[in-house]
Amino acid sequence: MSQAAAVELVDIWKRFPGVVANAGANLRVERGTVHAVLGENGAGKSTLMNVLSGVYRPDEGEVRLDGTPQRFHTPADALAAGIGMVHQEFRLVPSFTVAENVVLGSAERILRRQDVEARVDEVARRFGLATEPDRPVWQLSMGERQRVEILKSLWRDARILILDEPTAVLTPNEADELGEVLRHMADDGRSVIFISHKLHEVTGFCDVATVLRGGETVAASLPVAETDAATLANLMVGSTSLAGERPPYRTPGEVRLAVSGLCALDDRGLPALHDVDLEIRSGEIVGIAGVAGNGQRELAQVAAGLRGSTAGSVHLDGKDVTSAPPRRRFGLGLCYIPEDRIGVGLAPRLSVVENAVLRTYKGHRRGPFLVGSRLTAYCRDLVERFGVRTGALGDPIAGLSGGNLQRLLVGRELSGRPDVVVAAQPTRGLDVQGVKAIQDLLVAERDAGTAVLLISEDLDELLTLADRLLVMHEGRIVAAFDPMDSERSVIGEAMAGHLADEGAA
Repeated sequence: MSQAAAVELVDIWKRFPGVVANAGANLRVERGTVHAVLGENGAGKSTLMNVLSGVYRPDEGEVRLDGTPQRFHTPADALAAGIGMVHQEFRLVPSFTVAENVVLGSAERILRRQDVEARVDEVARRFGLATEPDRPVWQLSMGERQRVEILKSLWRDARILILDEPTAVLTPNEADELGEVLRHMADDGRSVIFISHKLHEVTGFCDVATVLRGGETVAASLPVAETDAATLANLMVGSTSLAGERPPYRTPGEVRLAVSGLCALDDRGLPALHDVDLEIRSGEIVGIAGVAGNGQRELAQVAAGLRGSTAGSVHLDGKDVTSAPPRRRFGLGLCYIPEDRIGVGLAPRLSVVENAVLRTYKGHRRGPFLVGSRLTAYCRDLVERFGVRTGALGDPIAGLSGGNLQRLLVGRELSGRPDVVVAAQPTRGLDVQGVKAIQDLLVAERDAGTAVLLISEDLDELLTLADRLLVMHEGRIVAAFDPMDSERSVIGEAMAGHLADEGAA
């Protein structure tokens, strides 16, 4: 008789009003393995993990741990059973130390600080999680904060650890270090469930992969050593097209966007940009790499006119627009794809039509009145050209998926035939097909002679699309690379600030 698996999710069904999120999904995770769970957005991965971690109760099906059926009513029940989950958004108290965050909510009595720090350090060393127990969390990098989140689960002796997109905010070197940590945990007999869109990490870190599509399990417990990224992509989306084939390089033209000596403050009033210089020419994509929070967001907002600068200048086609509002820059041929598509780019309570014409509604007037037939025709054409899947054009966009929201936003911005595109995290949170669609649109703009500033935390995306790659650290451009001839590890060092005095744009 075969040994019971560490985790079994058997024929899990979970329904929400109008949506079947899991339709008989199955997952079997063995002890001592790193098990990838893959699928497009909407495939049911998050719902299935929420069932396992006690956030949801399944409508049908069974959760088993070591062969024993379980019924979790709360996440605390799952944690007590040995299931820990590290979310994309870290749940730490910045003013507390590493040790204080690790033991927060778990201590049954008053503990001496020195004893707690020593025990936390012992657990960290055991699993290769280098950290300083007495250091405040606000002083840590994103990679270090993630180690604290993992330590929190290990402190509670979690035997099953779920990691949701764990490398989204990490440098390549930090991602490799995480892979070694996961291996330590698996060698200790723990089971790791690894959720990621980055297929090269799955093939590099994981032992086994399970693929979901449409709420169902379409491939269960595939040995990763016997498959490849193209096969996994085929299972996820039904085709072998991967965003990864580099578009041919073209000689760029004249300077379209020029930033000189730029300085700006962040939302807290602290310096975010320090003497930034860069030029982007027509027919090229310039990529900006960097760990989140190093000034990329502020650079995009200053370029688009949504944030003022404290020094320096911004020029579009030779015209000084440093003090110009966003509408003036839009009129001069700049479009902006913000990283926050709902908070900044779109209005969720407005309809598909209304969101589609937010930029161009003045062109659909007759006198002081908007012409409904013109608006509808324009929107219908945009939806068809950019592949937006939607219901009635008069319905609020709140019902659209993330991928379709992004297609609508990108389509609206690109439909005006811009000279300059400022794209901040344009594919974040999208599935493989959604990523490919947006990347193809950006390449098409470049090939049409547009200057594209691409800000992304996905180094693979930048290495695939960018003609030139710049690295930002602590508000400065610290290094410049040729994406065709650069080592990932060297770029990762620059992202971590280790080459801060060696490179320049």
